[in-house]
Amino acid sequence: MAAWDLSVTVEDLGSDALPVTVSVTSDLHVGGVILKLVEKTQIKRDWSDHALWWEQKQQWLLRTAWTLEKYGVHADARLLFMPQHKPLKLGLPNGITLRLRASFSCPAFQTVIGICRILNIRHPEELSLLRPVEEKKKKKDKDLAQDIYDLTEVPLSSVSQSCLYNGMPAHFVGSPQMEAIYKMLSVTQPPPAPEVIAKQYRPASVVDKAHINGRWLDSSRCLMQQGIQENDRLWLRFKYFAFYDIEPKYDVVRLTQLYEQARWAILLEDIDCTEEEMMLFGALQYHISKVAQSEPQMLSTNAAMDDLDSALQSLEVKMVGESSSASELLENMTAPELNDYLKIFRPKRLTLKGYKQYWFKFQDTSISYFKSKEESIGEPIQQINLKGCEVAPDINVAAQKFLIRLLIPAPEGMNEVYLRCENEQQYAQWMAACRLASKGKSLADSSFQSEIQSIRSFLAMQKTNSHGNAPASDESINTHSLVSPRYHKKYKPKQLTPRILDAYQNVAQLSLTDAVMRFLQIWQALPDFGLSYVVVRFKGSRKDEVLGIAPNRLIRIDLGVGDVVKTWRYNNMKQWNVNWDIRQVAIEFEGNVNIAFSCVTADCKIVHEFIGGYIFMSTRSREKSDTLNAELFHKLTGGHEAL
Repeated sequence: MAAWDLSVTVEDLGSDALPVTVSVTSDLHVGGVILKLVEKTQIKRDWSDHALWWEQKQQWLLRTAWTLEKYGVHADARLLFMPQHKPLKLGLPNGITLRLRASFSCPAFQTVIGICRILNIRHPEELSLLRPVEEKKKKKDKDLAQDIYDLTEVPLSSVSQSCLYNGMPAHFVGSPQMEAIYKMLSVTQPPPAPEVIAKQYRPASVVDKAHINGRWLDSSRCLMQQGIQENDRLWLRFKYFAFYDIEPKYDVVRLTQLYEQARWAILLEDIDCTEEEMMLFGALQYHISKVAQSEPQMLSTNAAMDDLDSALQSLEVKMVGESSSASELLENMTAPELNDYLKIFRPKRLTLKGYKQYWFKFQDTSISYFKSKEESIGEPIQQINLKGCEVAPDINVAAQKFLIRLLIPAPEGMNEVYLRCENEQQYAQWMAACRLASKGKSLADSSFQSEIQSIRSFLAMQKTNSHGNAPASDESINTHSLVSPRYHKKYKPKQLTPRILDAYQNVAQLSLTDAVMRFLQIWQALPDFGLSYVVVRFKGSRKDEVLGIAPNRLIRIDLGVGDVVKTWRYNNMKQWNVNWDIRQVAIEFEGNVNIAFSCVTADCKIVHEFIGGYIFMSTRSREKSDTLNAELFHKLTGGHEAL
């Protein structure tokens, strides 16, 4: 075969150096080209991380056994020889910026796995990278260049074992600077100054909230293909709000960063909550920052002792299970039920009818209701099966309002039903029953009592102590640091202090880990939790609408009304397709329901990835082992590339 000249730019020679020319034939494999390049540069170093990047085609030539002919490389190809791992500035949810080496050559999904391995974050599939929102630079801010903590020296080979020493990954141990960085990752930041909160960008509408979702990187393509350069700034954020297997002992960094992301979502009004909830979030933040200063870390003590503890615990459960008497077994075999008078309301558009009282009966996983207790022997007015439904609280303890909001699957979307309880006692029982039934569990399930208990403690936290035993004021807190800016306008710090300290009374006994977990639980119980918005145009419609993507459903929001018009659940979904030529997503649900839309504020690949990603999240289970099935994720989210 005829030899020809191939010129390659070698990054290590500097930007001014001329390309290196090597003589090749079309049947020479890529590995051979690299060998010739290395010999010609005469630089002694470890070249194992280097590879060839083909600029015109925007692709890496990573298959070193392939020939130039197979790749289609000719003499006019502009090739660059450079490292596959390059430094990246990474903004974390807690506001600190790290500089670390990340892979620019593998799909972004794998890059995130590599980053999470360095930072000791389990379940990296829940996170992703996005382009940051540009901040408006003021001349005065020049001196305030942000601190960047350097992790580029972490040797990539040492990161593969997730061995913990003293609760820290091995690559953080040994140098005081590195240990200090790990501490910053794993300890919550103090409350931000009110001016800092006020300066940040706050979405004013659901359309504003949709714009951030146009910034996610494509997880199937590498950073180079998406125009990311060395030392560029990206954000690492939780993208999928389906948090699997949170274990405070091993998830110190994961929990801290998740808490910080939730806290900023609340402070910047990314997610709506009531005033009562805001005071509780404020109290928890105050408590967490106070305890974090005294309790330096949530780091685990001794892994061997932890294993022993968990082994003893499971043994205890077994022993308790085996010792039950015949009478207890009989008791468990007769299925328990709940009966009581409740009020029901079915919101329909343009109706103002209020709640009606009926006699309710809860059995197995369904609710039946009758006109009165006496008529409960006959046929019910209606029976509602709660398996697979959604249950959300709508409560205000001070106003004695205890509502259970049920979204019940129906072929054309979801039917909404509200149940009104008279008091806390009744609410705790019926709410616990509804939650279990939605997961397909009956009242006989062993977790029923503990569910009631956790609802009661949640209610107790929202109660304000009117006994005047709250500390009069605490000079060390600026309460405007703990609440979102709308409350800065509404109340002076002096007015907020007693309310936050009041709520603080209920959480003051919690440990750091428990307080963080409680904060996350309350955040997850908010009605809009886990919704990522995208502006879309439905097929046949003349106006833009908003699609909300949640861990288990899609919702359609009419911008005119600002209301949810339709809900579709993933478990009723038969298939979804993307027509990549006209950039349209089409979804088919059971009951011959078909929808199609094009995306306005984000690429349709982002929506496709959200849906496929959430379906992937729902397939994870202990039985299937804890190893991450990256291939399945790619099949569900890859689109073109997966084919």
